[in-house]
Amino acid sequence: MKFGDTAPLPTDIPTLLIALLLAFLCGQLLAWIYMYTHTGLSYSRTFVSSLIIMPITVALVMMILDNNIVTAFSLLAVFAIVRFRNILRDTLDTVYILSLIVIGMACGTQKFTTALIGTLVAGSVLIYIWFTNFGARQRYDLILNLNWSRPLSSLEALEQFLDRHAFKTHLASQNTSHDGSSTQLSYRLLLRNPDRTQDLLNEIAEIQGVSKVSSMVAEDESEV
Repeated sequence: MKFGDTAPLPTDIPTLLIALLLAFLCGQLLAWIYMYTHTGLSYSRTFVSSLIIMPITVALVMMILDNNIVTAFSLLAVFAIVRFRNILRDTLDTVYILSLIVIGMACGTQKFTTALIGTLVAGSVLIYIWFTNFGARQRYDLILNLNWSRPLSSLEALEQFLDRHAFKTHLASQNTSHDGSSTQLSYRLLLRNPDRTQDLLNEIAEIQGVSKVSSMVAEDESEV
């Protein structure tokens, strides 16, 4: 009996440890990327933890299979008994799951270079998508709604004020009341300093003709 392993092909302990360690490090890297780039309401700490353990588990599965078709069918029977009812709300979460499964498979089949390069490339792409906000139709920090009671010809003063606080200003909607006494305006702003949002709201409320000011962070607006 070698290392307490009586399988036809005894376990190579150094290789096993390298595979599991690499699977852990790759999972840890993608888990950190997920933590810092995740947006939305479906964040779960337990899901992040599962991202770390998943490639380790898959690596162990691949080593246990070891080209043994009997073991493979036995493993399928075991998984058929266990039912997983967790529903992923975000399609990007599924991408993380699939990526880590493949990375675990690479570690378990001792393709260490493939696992390492795959992790670095996948991580870089995920950071790029997050950093560039790729896929968003519009990129703004703040949605600003207000009531304008002065003539529309005097809007230039308001927009000059907004330009002092924002790199980019977009008038998304404009609805004038039936009697023409006021207009509901909705702006999308890319702020120069998002930390000064409250200062913007306080100052704009003091402008003549402005009332009923409300705001919403642009990330809170769901895209269809």
